Amino acid sequence: MKAIRRFTVRTVLPEPLQALGQLALNLRWSWHPETRELFRAVDPEVWEQTGGDPVRLLGAVPADRLTALAADRRFLRRLDDAADELRDYLTGPRWYQGQQGHGAAELPAAIAYFSPEFGITAALPQYSGGLGILAGDHLKAASDLGVPIIGVGLLYRHGYFRQSLSRDGWQQERYPLLDPNELAVTLLREEDGGPCTVALGLPGGRTLRAQIWKAQVGRVPLLMLDSDIEENEPRERDVTDRLYGGGSEHRLMQEMLLGIGGVRAVRTFCRLTGHAEPEVFHTNEGHAGFLGVERIRELLAAEDRPYSFDAALEAVRAGTVFTTHTPVPAGIDRFDRELVRRHFEGDGGLFGVPVDRILALGAESWPGGDPALFNMAAMGLRLAQRANGVSLLHGRVSRSMFSGLWPGFDAEEVPITSVTNGVHAPTWVDPQVVELAARELGPERIEDAMQLGEARRWNGIEAIPDQEIWELRRRLRAQLVEEARRRLRCSWRQRGAGEAELAWTGAVLDPDVLTIGFARRVPSYKRLTLMLRDPDRLRSLLLHPTRPIQIVVAGKAHPADDGGKKLIQKLVEFADDPAVRHRIVFLPDYDMDMAAKLYPGCDVWLNNPLRPLEACGTSGMKAALNGALNLSVLDGWWDEWFDGENGWAIPTADGESDEDRRDEIESAALYSLIEQQVAPRFYDRAADGVPRRWIRMVRHTLVTLGPKVVAGRMVREYIERLYTPAAEAHRALAGDGASELASWKQRVRAHWPQIRVEHVEATGPGADAPELGSTLSLRVLVSLDGLDPSEVEVQVVSGRVDDSDVITDATAVPLKPADRADVDGRWRYEGPLPLNRTGAFGYTVRILPSHPLLASETELGLVSVPAETAGLEAGVLR
Repeated sequence: MKAIRRFTVRTVLPEPLQALGQLALNLRWSWHPETRELFRAVDPEVWEQTGGDPVRLLGAVPADRLTALAADRRFLRRLDDAADELRDYLTGPRWYQGQQGHGAAELPAAIAYFSPEFGITAALPQYSGGLGILAGDHLKAASDLGVPIIGVGLLYRHGYFRQSLSRDGWQQERYPLLDPNELAVTLLREEDGGPCTVALGLPGGRTLRAQIWKAQVGRVPLLMLDSDIEENEPRERDVTDRLYGGGSEHRLMQEMLLGIGGVRAVRTFCRLTGHAEPEVFHTNEGHAGFLGVERIRELLAAEDRPYSFDAALEAVRAGTVFTTHTPVPAGIDRFDRELVRRHFEGDGGLFGVPVDRILALGAESWPGGDPALFNMAAMGLRLAQRANGVSLLHGRVSRSMFSGLWPGFDAEEVPITSVTNGVHAPTWVDPQVVELAARELGPERIEDAMQLGEARRWNGIEAIPDQEIWELRRRLRAQLVEEARRRLRCSWRQRGAGEAELAWTGAVLDPDVLTIGFARRVPSYKRLTLMLRDPDRLRSLLLHPTRPIQIVVAGKAHPADDGGKKLIQKLVEFADDPAVRHRIVFLPDYDMDMAAKLYPGCDVWLNNPLRPLEACGTSGMKAALNGALNLSVLDGWWDEWFDGENGWAIPTADGESDEDRRDEIESAALYSLIEQQVAPRFYDRAADGVPRRWIRMVRHTLVTLGPKVVAGRMVREYIERLYTPAAEAHRALAGDGASELASWKQRVRAHWPQIRVEHVEATGPGADAPELGSTLSLRVLVSLDGLDPSEVEVQVVSGRVDDSDVITDATAVPLKPADRADVDGRWRYEGPLPLNRTGAFGYTVRILPSHPLLASETELGLVSVPAETAGLEAGVLR
C-alpha cells in the first residue's frame, strides 16, 4: 500500500551529543574539513551511505552507536572543540568588521542577496548550474569575510532533476521529492511558535502563501520560500515544485514570489531576530526583479512619510544592485505583457502601485524591442542605480546588448560595469592541496589566502618542491580515476547492463595519463561535441602510443532542450566505442559532489564556447585552484586573465559567420594545441620523471591566478565598488532627498527638448594647421532653457574617427561656464582641446544632466549634441 503522506522523524540526540545537531544545521560543515571528519567518525559506513550529509547521518545512525559516542570522552573532546571553533567563527570579528570606521564611507548595515537558485552543497540540491553555484559561493565568501548578507531564494520540493542515461545514451530525468525535515533547514517561526508565512494576491481572488525555511550558511542566513503548504490550493502549492519548471505563468508566479515574497520574508526575519534591515538589495539576474516593485509599494504605504511613485522609485533605485549573467537576449526571462498586467491589477495588484508604471519598467521600448513583451532584465536595470556584468568581456557585451535603454550614448558609456566572478576556495580546493600548501606556508596564511584573495598571501608557493607537487597531482588523478570507474559502473547498471558485461569498467582511465576535464550545462553554445568534430583525429589523440590523453565529460541538458540531449547522446555514443571507452567517459548526474573529485583530478580543464557567449564560466577557476591548467577559448574570465603561462588559448574564428565553418576551424586549432603543445609538455619528463616545465606552469597558475579567482576578492569588490556606494546613495535619499531628486529629474526631462548646442568654434595655432602637441581653444554657446549651469555638464568629446567620422576611443573633458548668461539667455563654455594623437582626429560637444546623486552622467539617458547644420563645423581634423 502506498502512503498518503510522507515525512521524516528526526532523531533525538543524547544530551552530550546535542552540539552535533547544531553543527549539522550550519552548512559551514560543507566547506570545513575538520567538521566533516568529525561527522565521518560518528559512523564511517553510514556517512558514506548518506552521501556525506550530516542531517541524514544523524537520522540513520543506530541508537546504540549514539549511546556509545555519548560516553566516548575522546569523541566528546573533538565535539567540544568543533562547537567552540564554530562559535568563534560565528561571533568573532572578521574582515568586514575590521573595515568599519577605517574608510571614508560607512559600510552597509546589511545587504539582501536575491537569487532563484543557490548551490551551497549537494545535500541541499537547490541549484542547476553556474548561476546557483556562484550564488552559493557568494554567500559562503561573505560569511568568511563577516559581511552582513541575507540570502533570499525559493525552496524547490523537487529541486533540479537527477540525470541518468538510457541504453542508447538519451538523457533521462527524475525529480525526487525533497523533505525539508531531511535537509539542513529550519522553519522560521513567529514568537507564538507558529510558522511565518507571506501572502501574495493573485488574479481571481486567489492567494499564494508561502512559509519560510532558513538555512544557516556559516554566518549568513538563507531564507527560502516554500509554497507547498496546506493553506494553498493545488495550483499554488506547486509554484515552488521544481527549479525552472512549468510554463510561462508558473515561472511568473515563481518570480513574483521570489521578489515580492522575498522582501516580505526579509522584513519578517529582521523583525523576529533583530537583524539589521538591509540598506542594499542585490538582484542576482532578473528573476527577482519584482523585489523593487514591492519596495516601492512599501514606501507608498508608509504612514510616517508617504512617497510619490517617482520619489519611491528613486529611493529604491539608489539602494539596488543588479547583476546580469547572460550575454544573449535569448537568456532573459520575458513574459507576455498582458499576463503581467493580469497579475498586477485588480485582486493581484500591489497597493498604490499603478499597473501601467510596473509595465513601463519592463517595456522593450528600444528600436527592435517587442512591445508585447515584459522584459525582466530591462526592469532590473531600470530599478537599479548600479549594474554589472560578471567579467570584463561580459561587461562590454552587456553594455552593447542593453544600449537601447540609453539612446544617444555609445555602448562604451552605458552604465554597466563588471565584477568578475570568483569561486569559494575552501569549498573547491581539495583538502590534500590545502594540506601541502599549509605544510610549506602555514595553515593561517593559507586560510587567509583562500578567503581574502590578496596576492601577497599567495607568494611562497614557489618554494614547494616540484616533486611534491607532481606526486600530489598523481594522487588527485588516481582519486578521480577511482571515482570515475565507480560512477561509470553505476551508470551502466542504470542503463540495463548486467554484471557480466561490466568487467571493463574496472580498467577505464589511467592515473598516469594526461587527463582533460569538460563539465558544465549543455546548451548548444558551450559546444560539448566540438571535440568530436574530427572523430579520427580525436581517436589518434586518445590512443597515441607515447603521449595519450584521456577525457572525463559530464553535464546536464535542460529537460526541454532536445538539442542539448542529442549532443549528450552523440558524445555517449562515441564514448561507448570499445576501442576508446577506456580513454573517454561520460559521467551522468553532474553535481557538486562529482565536481569535488573532478576539478582536482584533471590536469587540463577544457572550455570551448562560442565566443563571446560565456559570461564568465567559473569551472576553470576551480580547476586552476587545484593545480590544473586551462585550455580555453578566450571568453569570460579567461579572456581577462590568460597570460600565456597559465594555460593555452584556443584561437577563434570570430569573423566567420558560417557556424559550421567556424566549428571546423576552432576544432582543428584545439586538436593542434593538444597534439603539439599540451601533451608534449605534460610528457616531457626530467630524469626523475617530473615534468619540470609543466610544474612551472602549475606553480605560476597558483601564484598569479589564485588571488584573482577566489570569491573573497569578488565579494570585496562588490562591497567597495557597488554595495558601499549604493548604501551611501540610499542614505542620501532619506528624508526629502528622494522627492527632491525625483522632482529634479522631472524638471530636467521637461526642459531637455529645448536644450541645445547653438554654436561651436575653435581658435588657436592648431586650428588652421593642426599638429601633434598643439592645442585648440574651444568656445561653445548653449541654450539651457532656464536650467542652471550647475544642473548640466558641457563636454568636449574627442578621439580617432573612422571613415564615417564616428569617434572611437573617445575622451570626454568638461568645459567651464562663463559667470553669467548673455542677453539672449545663452551660456558660454570654454576650454582647451589638446591635439595629442596623429591621424584622423575629431571632436564634438555635448550636454549632459548633472547632479551629485547620479551614479553616472549617462544615468538619465539624456544627451544633447550639435545639430548637423552648415552653421556648425564638423569637428574633424585630418
